[in-house]
Amino acid sequence: MRQFEWTWVGVLFSDDDYGHDAALTFQSELVQSGLGCVAYSEALPWHNDLAKLQRIVTVMKTSTARVVIVFAYGTYIVNLMEEVVKQNVAGMQWMLPAAAGWTTDTTIQTPHYLPYLRGTLGFAIRRGEIPGLKDFLLKIHPDNDPDKRHGDIILVYYLKKVNFTTSFGDDVSFDENGDPLPILDIMNWAWLPNGTTKVRNVGVVKKSASGDEELILDEDSIFWNFKTKKPPRSVCSESCFPGTRLARRKGEPVCCFDCIACSEGKISNGTDSTECTSCPEDFWSSPQRDHCVPKSVEFLSYHEGLGISLTTISLLGTLTCAIVMGIFIYHRETPMVRANNSELSFQILMSLKLCFMCSLLFIGQPRIWTCQLRHAVFGISFVLCVSCILIKTMVVLAVFKASKPGGADIMKFFGVMQQRGTVLALTSIQAIICIVWLVSASPTPHKNTQYYSDTIVYECEVGSTVGFAVLLGYIGLLALLSFVLAFMARNLPDNFNEAKLITFSMLIFCAVWIAFIPAYISSPGKYADVVEVFAILASSFGLLTALFGPKCYIMLLKPERNTKKSIMGRAATKT
Repeated sequence: MRQFEWTWVGVLFSDDDYGHDAALTFQSELVQSGLGCVAYSEALPWHNDLAKLQRIVTVMKTSTARVVIVFAYGTYIVNLMEEVVKQNVAGMQWMLPAAAGWTTDTTIQTPHYLPYLRGTLGFAIRRGEIPGLKDFLLKIHPDNDPDKRHGDIILVYYLKKVNFTTSFGDDVSFDENGDPLPILDIMNWAWLPNGTTKVRNVGVVKKSASGDEELILDEDSIFWNFKTKKPPRSVCSESCFPGTRLARRKGEPVCCFDCIACSEGKISNGTDSTECTSCPEDFWSSPQRDHCVPKSVEFLSYHEGLGISLTTISLLGTLTCAIVMGIFIYHRETPMVRANNSELSFQILMSLKLCFMCSLLFIGQPRIWTCQLRHAVFGISFVLCVSCILIKTMVVLAVFKASKPGGADIMKFFGVMQQRGTVLALTSIQAIICIVWLVSASPTPHKNTQYYSDTIVYECEVGSTVGFAVLLGYIGLLALLSFVLAFMARNLPDNFNEAKLITFSMLIFCAVWIAFIPAYISSPGKYADVVEVFAILASSFGLLTALFGPKCYIMLLKPERNTKKSIMGRAATKT
């Protein structure tokens, strides 16, 4: 059974002492060895009990066991074979023990039974004639002679040490009781080309003094009574391959089981594994579930389409700021630049350039320094920009108020030093917020395995949600204040009303960041970074276009309108 991996066999035995004892011993040893299981065990009736024989043969037909082991003498087999022939039960591999004696019994090797019994394997006790041994054994009576009994003890002592090879090539030795160690021939009922059947020796089983058994088998000489001409498969369940686990069927023998595929994240790398093992935290199961593979890593990379696109847009925005700044420097003496507070304009362009560049900190694998800098640089850059816009709006209102009777003194609060000091103070508040945040709960790189089971998402934990909220809230407060003041000043008399541009730019800015909050919260993994970078770039381009687009248009394409008279024309008309 071990040689051909037969683990699921049927047992038939004669309904007598020999049959019951042999079957019970076989089943007990089979269970203890773990080599297999018994699919059915049936006692063969002595008489021709047709109903019982029909039931036994029906059990054989319906069972999945292809190997039948018979512990019975030939007389029990004849009635069984009649029913086997009647029901045409073919495709069985019969096995016969040595004690039954019908391995070489010619009485059942008839043309009527042979189509079903060809290929039978059995054991036969090795026989040999020793001249004079029979007469000697018949003459001795050791029980009547004490000296002979003593001699028998001495004989057993020496028999234990006997070990020689006969002229037939057999090794002869004796066990501790003086009994010869058995040698069994393996016989096979082979079908010959001429249509006859021959019982031939295809192997031998020898038992050593240590209790070990040696099997010598010439598999190529065995005749198999199957179309494949190969040994049959006789198993209750096929082996569970790597990637599956063995699940016992309730109420059935241990050889009967189902193979359940390992769940995701678990593997089995052996045959007939009883359980699947979980992969380490940074690994995941292969598609075949037979080994662990490193989890894929996800972050917003410079090498993927999204990262390349956002990097390109960020650099384009930075370059655009530099070009606009160059245009303003070139036209710094013109009324268009001088009338719109050139110093604040340059500060806004510098802060926008920082805004575009800070988006690059969100791209690439998160590091401790990028996690700490990304929100701090972003927060300070935008506060610097919005603070300048706020002061610019307040200056526009102050200039208008100063033109009214009794408002001349108001401009002393909006001198160059006051403007610089206010911008510095407002920006310093954001810097303090960032420092407190970084000191108390600094953002750190984090390997997130919760979003996807087979992917590690590298991200920056914000550390303190409150700190992040305060940072955004402060930017939003300044932007809202700028929007309100600019909206109030939108109808001031001026051919080129700066307040209208600020109102439009703040409207774009607020819309982008209001939409950012729900999108950021609902975006998993790297897409949260994508949303934040997109918001930074969109709001930066919105401010750059709304505030500086019309001015550049006039300076480059309509220079005739870049005059004091043209800019102040509306005010003169009103006067």
